[in-house]
Amino acid sequence: MKKEDITANEKTVIEFLKMLENRKSSNELDRFYHPEAQQIEFPNALTKQTTTRSLQELKEASEKGAKILSKESYEIKNLLPSGHTVVLECVWRGTLAVPVGAIKAGGQMVAYFAQVFEFKEGKIFRQRNYDCFEPFS
Repeated sequence: MKKEDITANEKTVIEFLKMLENRKSSNELDRFYHPEAQQIEFPNALTKQTTTRSLQELKEASEKGAKILSKESYEIKNLLPSGHTVVLECVWRGTLAVPVGAIKAGGQMVAYFAQVFEFKEGKIFRQRNYDCFEPFS
């Protein structure tokens, strides 16, 4: 994919992932999420039921995650734009600050994410996460 071929929304998703990898504060989410944003996470190894979060709830989850992870990275496999929507396929890796299941602190969790980002006014308005974690129990 050539740089000039990237849409503004794709660029926002890429910048969003870079921010997640380096974030210092949950307030950094404000740059990317619409104030009325809604994120839906479908059931997975960590989230047993479909969960819907507002921007404030995303910030709270970000703060909790910062206590569990010492580092995280996102490897983009596919980024597919369609109108005001971008679909992301990526591999997420998180280095643990505390043990989770059979993975010790300093160990790594791996998940395969498909995420659908819908944009409004240049920001993420709706996000749906389909997360598939490698076993950690």
